[in-house]
Amino acid sequence: MQLTQQLVQLAAEEQQNPLIPPGPELVIGLVTFAIVFFFLGKKLLPNINKVLEERRAAIEGGIEEAEAMKVEAQSVLEQYKAQLAEARHEAARLRQEAQEQGATLIAEMRAEGQRQREEIVAAGHAQIEADRKAAASVLRQDVGKLATELAGKLVGESLEDHARQSRVIDRFLDGLDEAASTAEAAR
Repeated sequence: MQLTQQLVQLAAEEQQNPLIPPGPELVIGLVTFAIVFFFLGKKLLPNINKVLEERRAAIEGGIEEAEAMKVEAQSVLEQYKAQLAEARHEAARLRQEAQEQGATLIAEMRAEGQRQREEIVAAGHAQIEADRKAAASVLRQDVGKLATELAGKLVGESLEDHARQSRVIDRFLDGLDEAASTAEAAR
């Protein structure tokens, strides 16, 4: 009989569902689960939530900071563009001033060159006139000497007297001047 009881007990044990634990194990498992759940709910979960909240705040702060930096960068870019436009305007103004100064300088140099040219031309005319008078004087003397020598040879006497010689020469040259004036008037 004992054997039969053991067989019945074995059969009963075999019919028990292996997925459902025995009663005492189930109670111990539920108590342990409640302790772990309580520990997670009171200690670990707030710490996890705190860390997640800090990470969310850091990410949101980073986004806000990036937005602020973007706005600041846009502002700096606008300032640089304004400065660049102002520098270009200033460069154009300086170029215009340089062109105006260059034109003024060229005009002054032309006027100075014209004045110097006129001075040189006037000095040249004065030099030519002085050379012409000197040449006329030398020519009068040479013509006078030649005329005196020629007249002396023709007359046969010496016309060495200086006063007489000057009068003869002057009369001769005056006669030549009158002849030249008459010829010019006839033209």
